[in-house]
Amino acid sequence: MTGAWRYRVMRRATYFLISVTLLLGLLLTGCPPEPPPVLGQGSLSLYGIDPMTLDPAISGEMTSHEYITQIFSGLVRLGDDLEPEPDIAEKWTVSSDGMTYRFYLRRGVTFHDGREVKAEDFVYSWERACNPETGSQTAAAFLGDIVGAKAVLAGETQEISGIRALNDYTLEVTIDVPRSYFLYKLTYPTTFVVDRVNVESGEDWWHNPNGTGPFKLQEWNQYQLLTLERNESFYGTVAGVESVVYHLWAGIPMNLYETGEIDVTGVSLPYIDRVTDETGPFYSELLVVPRMSFIYIGFNADEPPFDDVNVRRAFTQALDKAKLVRLVYRDMMEPADGILPPGILGYNEALSGLDFDVEEALASIRASRYGSVSALPPITITTMGWGGSIGSDLEAIVHEWRQNLGVEVKVRQLEPEFFLYNLKEEKDEMYYLGWIADYPHPQDFLDILFQSEAKQNYGEYSNPEVDALLAAAGTELDMDRSLELYQQIEQILVDDAACLPLWFEENYVLVKPHVNGYVMNVLGLANLNLVSVEDE
Repeated sequence: MTGAWRYRVMRRATYFLISVTLLLGLLLTGCPPEPPPVLGQGSLSLYGIDPMTLDPAISGEMTSHEYITQIFSGLVRLGDDLEPEPDIAEKWTVSSDGMTYRFYLRRGVTFHDGREVKAEDFVYSWERACNPETGSQTAAAFLGDIVGAKAVLAGETQEISGIRALNDYTLEVTIDVPRSYFLYKLTYPTTFVVDRVNVESGEDWWHNPNGTGPFKLQEWNQYQLLTLERNESFYGTVAGVESVVYHLWAGIPMNLYETGEIDVTGVSLPYIDRVTDETGPFYSELLVVPRMSFIYIGFNADEPPFDDVNVRRAFTQALDKAKLVRLVYRDMMEPADGILPPGILGYNEALSGLDFDVEEALASIRASRYGSVSALPPITITTMGWGGSIGSDLEAIVHEWRQNLGVEVKVRQLEPEFFLYNLKEEKDEMYYLGWIADYPHPQDFLDILFQSEAKQNYGEYSNPEVDALLAAAGTELDMDRSLELYQQIEQILVDDAACLPLWFEENYVLVKPHVNGYVMNVLGLANLNLVSVEDE
């Protein structure tokens, strides 16, 4: 599929507009305006797989976000310091009670087709995201704090009472109680603005999206190629490359990087020795970036046997995570005692985890209502895949349980798209999952994954004490006190074996020397409009 623009026509039109702007500047002010930016040439080539969706309201996984964050944008974004900063909203104010926000939109921000973005577009976008017919699994988490949003999510009305377009450039948003993390939520794709005409053009509208981001979708041939072209009228930093070309399912990324077919690649385990060899050809091109993520095994706490805390604790204590990280991951991961990754607000170095201890694990089984391993019901762990190998990591985990507990755990694979969007209904007794921070705040892990009513609480974990503390932490505007509460919550979750923490990730990435400005943040995303490519 192709976009509506062609490079030559667009470039000629752009140069004509630049000339007119210069002339008007001289006539009206007597001096020339600031010169327009010099647009870089060239193309950035990347490996990719097809997005599962390009609808910001629907997307809930990183594969789709990689493209959506280049094509669409929202009121605010995360800055280099991982704090919310202006995006389409040039500024905002907050009422003294912390519940009413007024966002003042930049003038002249346009969708890719040239129509100006107005406050009413955000009203439409957010009400659409919350409409049950849209099918969003993320709207409740990221927009549910707004007054009236829950009524829309429940299908009781179609209008969110807490959102008002005061005029074309002023959006007023009222939330139910003060929340220190509300602005962080607005950096997530669910809150991005979409064009109503585009959305209502047909069910597959997102195959030809009319966004506001630094790139437009030029072409998408499924399983082959996806090309983004520069949005030369972007309100922010205009991209330093003409296009970004994703080679979809094109082979082994490391091989493509070695042959020069792509400019950037993540490094998988089989290649770690080659890229970390200081005398080798790749070491000078290597970036190692901590990823604010959490890999874990979830327990179905609503069904036997993991509705028994002692069984959950036993499976946690029977796993030697340090050995697995060393032997399976070659120290590319960090063993996790808790849930919050290093670097996030509230990270607790003094957290007390459930240590590897086979004798304690067997004692926990004896303390359970089952009394012995032989009395446990059949146990299956759900993971994603295409029916082939389950991976050396999960193989090692299953082996540890077999060796240390005497339990045989079966593995069931679901295709990734089905797994990620249907896990709550499809999980077995356990599931294997990773969670990457949507924003660098503990609420994004502890509340979204473990609050009793949270949609992403796939394990059905429910603890009234945790729920009460989460509510208190989320509305506590004293940041130090709030973080103390989150640390208390995390310790309770660990003690209660609400899940089995495995490890925190690090990204190993190779970047060609002729690529400038490629920086992957701790959320695993790069601002591709800041990248430029030199002639080789």
